[in-house]
Amino acid sequence: MTKKRFIALARVSSREQEREGFSLDIQVDALNLDAERRKGKIIKLWRIAETASKKDERKTFKELIAFAKRHAADLDGILFYKIDRAARNLFDYVELERLESEFDVPFFSVTQPTENTPAGRMQRRMLASMASFYTEQQSLDVKGGVKRRVEEGLFPQKAPYGYRNIRVEKRGLVEIHPVNGPKVTKLFELYAYHNLTLDQLLERLYHDGIHYTESVPRFPRSTLYKILRDRSYIGEILYEGQWRPGTHKHLVDRGTWNRVQALLGEKVYRSHELTYAGGLIQCKHCGGTITGESVTKKSTGKEYVYYRCSLYNTPGHPRVRLNEEKLDRQLLALYDKMRLNSDEERAWFVEELSNRTDHEQAQARIKAEEIQRQLSLLRQQQDRLLNLRLLGEIEEATMSEKATELRDREANFKLQLDACDLGRHENAEIAIKAFELSQNLRAKWLTADYAEKRRVLEIVFLNFVLDDVTLVPETRKPFDMLAEGPLVLSSRGDWIRTSDLLNPIQAR
Repeated sequence: MTKKRFIALARVSSREQEREGFSLDIQVDALNLDAERRKGKIIKLWRIAETASKKDERKTFKELIAFAKRHAADLDGILFYKIDRAARNLFDYVELERLESEFDVPFFSVTQPTENTPAGRMQRRMLASMASFYTEQQSLDVKGGVKRRVEEGLFPQKAPYGYRNIRVEKRGLVEIHPVNGPKVTKLFELYAYHNLTLDQLLERLYHDGIHYTESVPRFPRSTLYKILRDRSYIGEILYEGQWRPGTHKHLVDRGTWNRVQALLGEKVYRSHELTYAGGLIQCKHCGGTITGESVTKKSTGKEYVYYRCSLYNTPGHPRVRLNEEKLDRQLLALYDKMRLNSDEERAWFVEELSNRTDHEQAQARIKAEEIQRQLSLLRQQQDRLLNLRLLGEIEEATMSEKATELRDREANFKLQLDACDLGRHENAEIAIKAFELSQNLRAKWLTADYAEKRRVLEIVFLNFVLDDVTLVPETRKPFDMLAEGPLVLSSRGDWIRTSDLLNPIQAR
């Protein structure tokens, strides 16, 4: 006799089912034994593992149905381990019944056999309805569990790069990854404070031995951008498209985060380790940005750095190009002007700086009180928003979006308040340190590396304009007065009293 021909499907939807004895291997063995018992063999078998996505499951099921329709005349049936292994929902079950009624391809359950009678078909439909109910209820239970995790401030999904999922007393929690966590903190710091483009950051990380994974040393560019935009690192979690407060430890402080977002938004090209590039200097002729280029002479192999306007090639634009040495000489001359000649002058200046901070501290207190008032008003808004949600007057999505906005504003106010507190308590010390720095700028500049030079420029100057071949800086307080000389009356803000400026030594 010719053996009967069957097709079959084995499916596992979770690891728990494997542990309960429904593994793919167990199902395949049972399906083969059942085919032999029916005096036949399985000519084609489909497997769906627990790792398969819903899309993959649908694709496999459709392939089975299409194959059964094409070869209906040669098939004696379809085998499944259980009814709930055959169909995840009633729509799939209807497809199987259509195969049976329209194509004469019956289906059989190994562990839940039924007769091909009205009563048997009713029994199968009840089993299929129960399986569909279980699947739908399980989906609701999972969604409910995820929502509860979010309400508790926990990640609803796998923790992002820099964190790791752990089990504590059978509860899924998150902690900072001991290896990847510091990498995230470092890359935020590099991008925020080291004047790097995204591509330069990729190279810097690789050069410093900060690798994405052991098998993939370089960070993928898209992944790096995604990390820099991910609010998870400031203690928030993403759920249903909205960011909510989390309970995990943050890897990045709010100030660094805000700076990174501003830099990402600016999209300004920053030349790699060129001291005077990266948007630092503006061309007086056209307002363009001064950019740098490194040139290596083939004859000597020596490297030279030149700076010119980014619109250098525009018709009518001055053909001005300066090397780094000339710009350095101009800055060093300015640093020399800032240095006072005698110990008496330096002592007087330190005393005046200390006296001046009294007024600034009073101003800082007033500003702090205003910020505190605005912070109180914002917290009242947060309370009103919560009450509106509890009364059902606004949707949850609207609530979440507005809450994120208010949290950002609150964090900004706190940063301003911290800055005011820092100013009140440390202004005098900072001013004195700034003065001490001004007296040693030449020596510091000659021994500084790229990063240190950029930091000095940020501390001492507001901006630069290149007028033909002359570098014209706008200097910050108190360096502006030092650059003009202590006897000049035009320092912005009248930093030193006129009576003292007329005769600084007698004023002591």
